[in-house]
Amino acid sequence: MAEPITAGPSGEPGASRRRGDRLRSVLAWTVVGSWGVWATARLAGLDGLPAAGAPMVALLSFTPYVTAVAPIPIICAVALRRWWAASVAVVVAAGLVVAVVPRAFGSGQPAATGPALRMLSSNLQFGQGDAATLVELVRRTGTDVLSVQELTPAAVRRLERAGLKRLLPHRVLDDRDGTTGIGIYSRHPLRALPPVAGTTYTMPRAELTLPGGVTAEVTAVHPLPPLSGAMARKWNHDLAALPAADRDGPAKVVAGDFNATLDHARFRSILDRGYADAADRVGKGLVPTWGTERREPALTIDHVLVSRQVAVRRVEVFSVPGSDHRALFADLRLPGS
Repeated sequence: MAEPITAGPSGEPGASRRRGDRLRSVLAWTVVGSWGVWATARLAGLDGLPAAGAPMVALLSFTPYVTAVAPIPIICAVALRRWWAASVAVVVAAGLVVAVVPRAFGSGQPAATGPALRMLSSNLQFGQGDAATLVELVRRTGTDVLSVQELTPAAVRRLERAGLKRLLPHRVLDDRDGTTGIGIYSRHPLRALPPVAGTTYTMPRAELTLPGGVTAEVTAVHPLPPLSGAMARKWNHDLAALPAADRDGPAKVVAGDFNATLDHARFRSILDRGYADAADRVGKGLVPTWGTERREPALTIDHVLVSRQVAVRRVEVFSVPGSDHRALFADLRLPGS
């Protein structure tokens, strides 16, 4: 009869198996934990905390892409036969899906019976966006109000030469060189209101009077991008400074480059003050508006926000040569008087 094979402590089959089990557990939980940390930050709104820095704010912009690959930790945990980790991964994925996917589906609309208001917003990227293209978009869509960001004096002249003044003769402008210029153009009379107080870039406001005497308040938006700790603090402040929408007051439309997505707690806090995101309302909340011509993932940072009593009939985006932003168009219906 043969002697049984023996092995030293480091070569015991049971010890090797236990080491392999531990390695598989560490790998599974590391992968699941990575998605779990992201989901926790997004669902708990941790980027809205005073201590949150620019990296967290920037990273959370990419939550839709992280959600799209949320099956990876599930597959990894199942392949490693770590069932508890797989269960947690399913919960994490479900949380991300609930936070992101509804943007691709339309939500309910109020029974607005007032006049139509067609809104267009465009960031011209240092004023370099093609003026003729933008004016043609105004003409083709029947735009009533245009919010323009990064509006330089040279861009104002090019827009006028392209015929914008004939289409939208009323204006409230603060055109400047660089990225800080901004303005509102309108088909209907405008009355300038005090700009949003205390913001880094000027955010002009105006009262719009539509045929029949219905009025609405329009704000053009462009906060500082949150690229550093100091800039993130100013971005937070500027978004918090935007006026709330009073359900019993005139309809409000806030349009521009927010440098924010629906995955930012600060942006969602604006919605909590009485607004709806027009693109989200009609199931186009995941359509990117910035970076579509770049290598990195594109983001949805341009928005038209409306008082909740305003109905959204249609939203479209259009490329503007010379700009890294797409123009955002929203066809709105205001509440009846």
